[in-house]
Amino acid sequence: MLDVKQIFDLGIKLGIAADPRGQKGIKKYLARVKKEYDALKPEDKKYFDTDNLTNPFPDSDIHVNDKKASVKRVLAGIDINGPEILLASQLGERNKKIDLVIAHHPEGKALGNLHAVMEMGVDMGIALGLPIHLAEKIMEERMREVARSIHAGNLYQVVSVAEHLKINFINTHTITDNMVHTFIEKLVAKQRPETIGDMLELLLELPEYQEARRMGFGPTIFAGSPKNRLGKIMIEMTGGTEPSPKVYPELSRSGISTIVGMHMRKETLDKSNESQLNVVIAGHMSSDSLGMNLFLDELEKKGIEIVPCGGLIRVSRNKKKK
Repeated sequence: MLDVKQIFDLGIKLGIAADPRGQKGIKKYLARVKKEYDALKPEDKKYFDTDNLTNPFPDSDIHVNDKKASVKRVLAGIDINGPEILLASQLGERNKKIDLVIAHHPEGKALGNLHAVMEMGVDMGIALGLPIHLAEKIMEERMREVARSIHAGNLYQVVSVAEHLKINFINTHTITDNMVHTFIEKLVAKQRPETIGDMLELLLELPEYQEARRMGFGPTIFAGSPKNRLGKIMIEMTGGTEPSPKVYPELSRSGISTIVGMHMRKETLDKSNESQLNVVIAGHMSSDSLGMNLFLDELEKKGIEIVPCGGLIRVSRNKKKK
């Protein structure tokens, strides 16, 4: 059986393999982090999180870890809050011991670092044809906005509950966002949908999106019509959170016709409409579930039982292969 650190390290490995920046991009990113660390004054280095020297996803972290624990059963959810940690504790009292809780969305230090992973948006924008200076300036502004919005939050509330109850706790945000991003990207490349309607049908071939539709939040068209041709697509399933609305006119000018994403704020949708972009929203919880399921399937292969909660639409692709 794996321990908590081995499970998290497996997640890092899978997240790197699925990262849109590629292996070289990850190495360059970590080299920049190392350079920034080396340039710090000694009095500042004590505040630097040295995990970031090897973990390219600072919004994913180990929050509580009993290093002696062998993980046989995992409670996994999109959002893990106090009630889910209490649930893990209660299941233990009913002879269904939970050895580890895995959240998708970040808490604690990982939430405080959410803005940092948005740097990958620069590389993604450049790959789609944006000039470097525009990609950097637009993303830097949005990163500062996200950092400010998080700064006042009660970041460690859930982590402290897990600490008191001695519940092992990790989260895998960009790790599993990368996995769903690459999964959808490969699916589109293979199936080659031509229209917005084709794109919706393609998404609805996946059980997570089928269940989301039954539950009332399935894939939908935010801008455009089913008959519209897709043209050049931007898959927007990773990168921390939504980019700045300012990027969409630039994407349109660079030749992008359609955005396929998890979710979109009104101000961002307004800019997309002004830029004549088609927008297909796959769904937030369903897309996060798909990414989590791809990771959880790897744990299941290693004999770990998965108990879903916290908004996770659990689908095991292992069962289909039997």
